[in-house]
Amino acid sequence: MIAALIIPKKFEAVIVVAAVSNTPGGAQMGGLSSLASQFGGIASLAGISVGGDSRKSESLAVLQSESLTEGYIRTNNLLPVLYRRDWDSAKMQWKTDNPEKIPTLWKANQYFKKKIRSVVTDSKTGLTLLTIRWRDPVAAAKWANELIGITNDFLRDKAIAESERNIEYLHQEAAKTNIVEARQAIYSLLQTEINKVMVARGNREYAFKILDPAAVPEKPVSPILAIWCAVGTLGGLAVAVFAVLARATLYFPRKSRPEARAVA
Repeated sequence: MIAALIIPKKFEAVIVVAAVSNTPGGAQMGGLSSLASQFGGIASLAGISVGGDSRKSESLAVLQSESLTEGYIRTNNLLPVLYRRDWDSAKMQWKTDNPEKIPTLWKANQYFKKKIRSVVTDSKTGLTLLTIRWRDPVAAAKWANELIGITNDFLRDKAIAESERNIEYLHQEAAKTNIVEARQAIYSLLQTEINKVMVARGNREYAFKILDPAAVPEKPVSPILAIWCAVGTLGGLAVAVFAVLARATLYFPRKSRPEARAVA
């Protein structure tokens, strides 16, 4: 029981999100695929994909990526927070001068991935749960919500930049040809890229739609006091029984065996 009071408490903050599918809609993409099958070279050179739904996988990969995690830790100066025992807050420096023992972004990313962040996607519903497990409940909720936020921002900005490059390239290709069918295919691709830019600019939840944001947890998930109390009680009882038996054996030795008395 004393151990349960000494061990640092851990809290879990959970945010529930749904990964957004490819845009624009399927009907438009179906028509575009038909055109791209005839003029696929233009689409491939522009870097335009009209294939399956790969956006969900990309979103989940970015959410758990090293670059995004390390960037978040660096931007928010979380190294002293994650390794507070190694940090001298008075001197604002690490307690050790040994380069091998000083925390780095790479070490923090490994720690974050293995001990703090958990990302699970339900195969039936398709919903994703991002869980942050940390000793500070306010920080746990803040990190969970912000990690989804920066993932949305990163992928939205990336999509806008890609579509704008594609639009510029397609305009250049349209100016090079007088073939009606080719220009028709190019303008269809242009319309799709313009729609992508509009969707991205007007939607903050570009990659993940937030269904239930992370709230500040009020109760810790560990250590569980009831379990520790039960373990302590059982352990104490076992020690007490052992002590009583040992004492009884010490002060009350076994009687002589019957066969020994018969010989005597």
